[in-house]
Amino acid sequence: MLAALRNRVYRHLYFAQIVALLGTGLATVALGLLAYDIAGPRAGTVLGTALAIKMVAYVVVAPIAAAVVTRWPRKAVLIGADLTRIAVAVSLPFVGEVWQVYILIFVLQASSATFTPTFQSVIPDVLPDEADYTAALSLSRLAYDLESVVSPMVAALLLVVTSSSTLFFGTAVGLAGSVLLVASVAIPTLRDQAVDAPTWVRARAGIVLFGRTPALRPIIALNLVVASAGAYVIVQTVVIVRSVFALPEQAVAWLLGVNGLGSMIAAFTLPRVLKRVAERRLMLSAAVVLTVATAIIPVGLVFAPDWAGLVVIGVLWLVIGVAWSAAETPVGRLIRRNVDRGDLPVAFAAQFSLSHACWLITYPVAGWLGAIGLGPTATVLAVVALVGTVMAWRTWPKPPLMADAHIRDTAHD
Repeated sequence: MLAALRNRVYRHLYFAQIVALLGTGLATVALGLLAYDIAGPRAGTVLGTALAIKMVAYVVVAPIAAAVVTRWPRKAVLIGADLTRIAVAVSLPFVGEVWQVYILIFVLQASSATFTPTFQSVIPDVLPDEADYTAALSLSRLAYDLESVVSPMVAALLLVVTSSSTLFFGTAVGLAGSVLLVASVAIPTLRDQAVDAPTWVRARAGIVLFGRTPALRPIIALNLVVASAGAYVIVQTVVIVRSVFALPEQAVAWLLGVNGLGSMIAAFTLPRVLKRVAERRLMLSAAVVLTVATAIIPVGLVFAPDWAGLVVIGVLWLVIGVAWSAAETPVGRLIRRNVDRGDLPVAFAAQFSLSHACWLITYPVAGWLGAIGLGPTATVLAVVALVGTVMAWRTWPKPPLMADAHIRDTAHD
């Protein structure tokens, strides 16, 4: 898996991704605590709304940005997006009203919606070999897991000696490191990308591509499954820890870290697993696990506030992390294999937008229904995940029509 890091350009970009994600991981913890400071037990509602706004920015901005910045150097786009995120991060500690949080979150995530698909479109150009690219996907997943594991741990340590608002300045430091690393390498241009079509045509090109490509359609349904389980974990962890179990805010960071640890375990093993198991089987199995784990969450809540309940929740968070990574990480392989090089930017932008459209549905459900009851909310999201799992299974072409059949064949050569 580490062989991909021998490429200097990818190595710099990967470490840029790591430091940026470590910084934004601090912001995730700080945002939950900021919501609790402002709204108390209604923090789930505030956080759910803030994250829904984040998803609106992702869904609306990603395809438009991919179309608009096609003519721009991708290096400049990445650096500009990071600089905007730095400006927002250093502003968040000074807000005191919910509406201010909502505005800044939209700007922050609009910048991320520009940065992430652009970054994803660069990696296939830097690593043309499929084995290296597969390793890069797992490394990228690992970077997101470091955000989920290391950032909460760092946040927990910092919260011992400083206030939660200070964590936003750590976000700015991480993003500044990303700027320096991106600036240190040359990023390939898309010379064969056509840019003469109108912006609105290019903006919807990726969505159309997903709709007409059988190999990509089930990804949309799998996005819904991941978003169902993930939204509950992200939105309600702070409420479960602080209100249900009456634990200190450091425990929020540790429980989120357990979820990230599960995803990290999967990221380390996926390159080997994908040599033996077809993507279809792996991703659909992960969807089933996510559905079942979400449905079991009310069991852990029954034991609250005893430690037995916290152990059950911790195990479920770990399992959800593993399945989350297994369902999401191979998506890049499917896109790269089934999309022409020139269409990769709009394809990754479409995946970014479509996946976050699912989060736009599940974040409000997790936040707003959470005010009624944490158990019923988990049950509703489990039903949504079940619908997504069935849709993915029904829309995924049988192996003989898929490139993953080729992967299965070559695995036995």
